[in-house]
Amino acid sequence: MGISSGLSRTGLDRMREVLGRAVERGEVPGLVALVHRRGETHLIALGTTEVGGDTPMSRDTIFRIASLTKAITAVAGLILIEECRLRLDDPVDDLLPELADRRVLRRFDGPLDDTVPAERPITVRDLMTFRLGLGQFFVPPGTYPIQRALAETGVDNGPEGPSVGPDEWIKRLGTLPLVYQPGTAWMYHTSADVLGVLIARAAGRPLEEFLRERVFAPLGMDDTGYHLPAERLGRLATSYAADPETGVLAPRPGVRESAWDRPPAFPSGGGGPGLLSTVDDYATFCRMLLNKGRYEGGRILSRSAVELMTTDHLTPAQKAGNEMFLGSGGWGFGLAVNGGRDDLATRPGRFGWTGGLGTTACTDPSEELVGVLFTQAAMTSPRPPNVFQDFWTTAYAAIDD
Repeated sequence: MGISSGLSRTGLDRMREVLGRAVERGEVPGLVALVHRRGETHLIALGTTEVGGDTPMSRDTIFRIASLTKAITAVAGLILIEECRLRLDDPVDDLLPELADRRVLRRFDGPLDDTVPAERPITVRDLMTFRLGLGQFFVPPGTYPIQRALAETGVDNGPEGPSVGPDEWIKRLGTLPLVYQPGTAWMYHTSADVLGVLIARAAGRPLEEFLRERVFAPLGMDDTGYHLPAERLGRLATSYAADPETGVLAPRPGVRESAWDRPPAFPSGGGGPGLLSTVDDYATFCRMLLNKGRYEGGRILSRSAVELMTTDHLTPAQKAGNEMFLGSGGWGFGLAVNGGRDDLATRPGRFGWTGGLGTTACTDPSEELVGVLFTQAAMTSPRPPNVFQDFWTTAYAAIDD
């Protein structure tokens, strides 16, 4: 039986059943899933907000969205680019003098003092596309000297995020060499944090303040931010990570976990610790992108800006070695862009990303579809967990037109 959105009731029931099995198996304590198509929104909330708890997941449960923050940061950057306060191919040196006159490692695994001069300055485009020349390594901690230096300086502090403010963080980053020449290779994450610092300086006010004024308030994303009013803390789902030996979920440690009622020292544009949000808030953001920048009250971005953001900007050489992340697709501004029709859970031109603490959200213009799935179980590798794959498989299988 079809419904007006072109999604079948049978398919949506199957989604509920499949996602319910993930909760029953203990893969996640609970989840909230949302599918929006052609003006209709369908929502599934299953399980509880904590292991063994009695508070059910609900539509207004708040989650740590981690790297889903990246796309929001990119939108903020594009707002400033459209206002000509930033320009894509301008060096960032004027606003980020800490990153002028870069040195670059001769070899990514080489000693920190074996460097050559950067062939050109870092540009805004490099940050938007993650081609800064520095980023996270997905190998055991401390494998390379630059990886150890990123950890020791606190530049890369994992999901907890830096313990120092933006000015001190960018100063520390400026003491380290790049891994690759600017613009030559895609590396994950760090570009988005640098972009967040750049946006704050270009806007002349803190990143969260700019995001609230220009993105969250217009879109009505009232439950999205870097911290929560005390009266909303009870809606925040407990964050879990699997024990690497037993696979049993345990609450994630970290000082930030007891401090969500106050702003972080470092409001991360990349997602460590990143924003808090609900499925409805984030779906509203995705629907704005689906509508080419338009929302009911006006525009956040122009159509041209959204099309630029959701276009793959990487060459094959720049993608090399990142197939586990990008598959046959590529990277736009702050999000992945699907390439081929690799399986039942992907579509060419679909764009979006995942958050390492258990979230996924994508927008598919060709199907007029937005999908958001929030859980509170951290990912254990760059490969999406089964519950993500099953959500997208059942979402596409529910299309009945």
